[in-house]
Amino acid sequence: MSHDHDHSHGHDDHTHPPSETELRVKALESLLVEKGLVDPGALDEIVQTYEHRVGPRNGAQVVAKAWSDPGFRLRLLEDAGEATATLGFTGRQGEHITAVENTPEVHNLVVCTLCSCYPWPLLGLPPAWYKSAPYRARAVRDPRGVLREFGTELPEEVEIRVWDSTAEMRYLVVPERPAGTEDWSEDELAKLVTRNSMIGVETALTPAQLRAREES
Repeated sequence: MSHDHDHSHGHDDHTHPPSETELRVKALESLLVEKGLVDPGALDEIVQTYEHRVGPRNGAQVVAKAWSDPGFRLRLLEDAGEATATLGFTGRQGEHITAVENTPEVHNLVVCTLCSCYPWPLLGLPPAWYKSAPYRARAVRDPRGVLREFGTELPEEVEIRVWDSTAEMRYLVVPERPAGTEDWSEDELAKLVTRNSMIGVETALTPAQLRAREES
């Protein structure tokens, strides 16, 4: 499968100077605006769309529906692109997507070893660590160690499957549904689904963890 990646750049928060690539992107953006070829308002609108109006909450709604609707779950696992489109979640970098389901026996982890291909319409902008070379290398070589660094401890008997995203196919992890949520609505369930759980580095929040977050 080809790794002809789309080198699009998001706007992440940084505590260190921007990289050479980021500086080049900023320089190009400034030049295009200066020449009147790009409307800065349009650029801001694109960033706002991916940061706020689409993003992890879209994916969370997909997962919550899969947890509560067996028919939708089957459609999602068979053809995730078509299933998510029925909920209105489509767009660039979301055209080709596969959903992989965590179970008590299998835990899925997503990486993009050569770049940072990522299902933007469902998960928003990729986090800085997802694009970093250490994550991209170690997720394949030592996935269990990477999970531990995110606080995810799995029994040794649980198989870890690593999925390498490409320009042709991106992946969405459907985390296991937490216990004690049998009577929860889809909106309530969606609050338990985090971006990291849909990448696979963490599990979904438990009801107790959600309460602690909301109280903090």
